[in-house]
Amino acid sequence: MEQFSATPSLPRDFPVWQHVAGCLHRHEPVTLLCVLSSSGSSPGRQGFKMSVSAGSMAGSIGGGIMEHKFVELARARMLEGQNKPFIRSQIHRKEAAEDRSGMICSGEQVLLVYPVQPMDLPTVEAVLGALRQLRRATLRITATGLTLQDDALGTNFYFYSPGPDWQYHEQLGFRDALTIVGGGHVALALSRVAATLDFEITVLDDRAGLNTHQQNPYAHHKRTVQYDTLAEQVAQGPNQYVVIMTFGYRPDEVALRQLLTHQVKYLGLMGSGAKIKELLGSLRASGYSAADLDHLRAPIGLSIHSRTPEEIAISVAAELIQVRNAGS
Repeated sequence: MEQFSATPSLPRDFPVWQHVAGCLHRHEPVTLLCVLSSSGSSPGRQGFKMSVSAGSMAGSIGGGIMEHKFVELARARMLEGQNKPFIRSQIHRKEAAEDRSGMICSGEQVLLVYPVQPMDLPTVEAVLGALRQLRRATLRITATGLTLQDDALGTNFYFYSPGPDWQYHEQLGFRDALTIVGGGHVALALSRVAATLDFEITVLDDRAGLNTHQQNPYAHHKRTVQYDTLAEQVAQGPNQYVVIMTFGYRPDEVALRQLLTHQVKYLGLMGSGAKIKELLGSLRASGYSAADLDHLRAPIGLSIHSRTPEEIAISVAAELIQVRNAGS
């Protein structure tokens, strides 16, 4: 039996907070850099973070000359003993009259430079605990410190209110969730790729003991379910992505009938053109309208002539990224 060795991925910010906690435990000055807002072709999107100490750092706020400049700024301020947070805009256009970042990608971002204080350590440890457990909580950053509350922001994953009494809130954990229906070889390959893309991954299969399902080390959640119960098993919402890739035509159809009316960001079905055509014909004949089928992506994946499970996974992951980033 094939064996797999890995662990499910943690949210993107985990190494940043881990670095912050380590520095605080060692009584080393450490600064948190955070993108409070972003627009246009900014290399650092809202919520990007990094932590900086005198000799090490973790994470990224977008890279390039702008990031280098802020790392050096944070280190200089720590060396001088300055411990007040401040906010600075960065405009990525060379013709900007002020706040030029040194980059020319045409976007803008607002950056927070927050010297983390020893009194913040309990909150930092609580953040790490919530990220490890994939527990929903809201981090709040203000000029007076860091706080964590066990609640959610609704549909707004990030929130920034500028001004003298500025505040920044964000939900911890994964914003986007991927459910893969079918736990075979392609699901395993897709899980491996999606684990690098900041998705919380759930894999569902109706076959008890299937090795590629039970031993999938990349999925955060694995359940054996009957496909005619999927409507109850799969969450809905604007950050939900669903891929159907079962072992055959009939289970595909059962799964699809359960999920066609689900309100999700992405619903896709793997299969050959011939299989998809027959399946869609069957659905139309049983009363599904064009509108019912419009949001289904089938066959899934960008057209790159994929053949192996790994190639198919790359093509599907690329389409997930395309849908996630559309309009952003």
